[in-house]
Amino acid sequence: MVILLAGCVSPIALNRAVIAYDDAVTDALSQQLLINIARAYHRQPIHFTGVSNIAATFSFQANAGAMPSPGGLAGASIMPIFGGTFAENPTISIVPIEGDDFTQRLLTPFPQSKLTLLLRQRYDVDLLLRMMAQEVRLFQSPHYQIYRNSPRDKANYEMFRRVVLHLSAIQDDNRLYAEPLPLIYTWTIPARAIEAEGFQALQKEFTVRHDLASDTYTLRKHTTGPILITNYDPGLLSDEERNQLNDMADDWDVSDVAFDIRAGQYGGEWPMRGVFRLRSFHAILGFLGKGLGAEAGYHVDKDVRTPPILNNENPDLTMELAVSQLPPSEADISVRWNDRFYAVKTTGPYARWNRDAFQLLFLLFQMTVTDIPRVGVPSITIAK
Repeated sequence: MVILLAGCVSPIALNRAVIAYDDAVTDALSQQLLINIARAYHRQPIHFTGVSNIAATFSFQANAGAMPSPGGLAGASIMPIFGGTFAENPTISIVPIEGDDFTQRLLTPFPQSKLTLLLRQRYDVDLLLRMMAQEVRLFQSPHYQIYRNSPRDKANYEMFRRVVLHLSAIQDDNRLYAEPLPLIYTWTIPARAIEAEGFQALQKEFTVRHDLASDTYTLRKHTTGPILITNYDPGLLSDEERNQLNDMADDWDVSDVAFDIRAGQYGGEWPMRGVFRLRSFHAILGFLGKGLGAEAGYHVDKDVRTPPILNNENPDLTMELAVSQLPPSEADISVRWNDRFYAVKTTGPYARWNRDAFQLLFLLFQMTVTDIPRVGVPSITIAK
């Protein structure tokens, strides 16, 4: 009976502890994100700590005894007594994000693969690019024209917003592609230059064709190029078109995301070609922090050539925050910093958009995670 009692208590206590620790870690990170946006607004240093380890020890003790029954004759009736105690002793280690880890996670711009990973999961391209991209470079032969995603520069900002709204309208109609550019490299070499052993090795790496007339071999190799956002299937491009796009890609960085919107396809009324340059997570926090002050976003109408946008969704701000002197009663989560409460605004017509933006910010931070050291580094250990 005593063993059964301990067995019933243990799983329940463990389940509650796991959920409680999960809630605590999630809330702590959410509050760190809000605090660092406030710090960025006040031009204070940004800093994060990560939970490297949680070790919880559970102690279950059960006891049993007997005592005379209250209503019976002394010595004639015995009543059993069962009891138990439960004790929890957690140890939580947190590691400051600093040094090379700070550089890699917070100061390094996001690679294109992170953006396309989210695009393939149907995240709004408008929200993604407004948060992640620092600028768009539109190709206007023979040069690029740069438009920064900064409300401080009105002309640049409005063009940036119109470009991402155009892509959003194409996505709303399920016509937006985000795929690696398939490339084919071709070489022609004399047949006499290849020996039998070398020919077998080439067949493992290349597609080999022999031209009897010229007595040459044509070698073709399929490779994966940079990510390309399009309003058409890039797999249908001709070799010449692929090579033209690849020539443009020579100057692209790993944090650049190219796009090619062509006439004759959905959204082709405004054909455009260019590159988005992505921010670092530190720059994203700075951008959101500036939105609390004089550099807040504002309404920008879509271009007249842009197709209709689903539900006309076009918020002024990338993520709207509420700042107050009293704890906000309707906020999902809030944090106090310097006698002010900061929270994501979850009321009004763009409540869903703001929640999605904060969820995206949370995901982007998680996508910067490297292996948090567990031993051999300075850490703070809290034992209860």
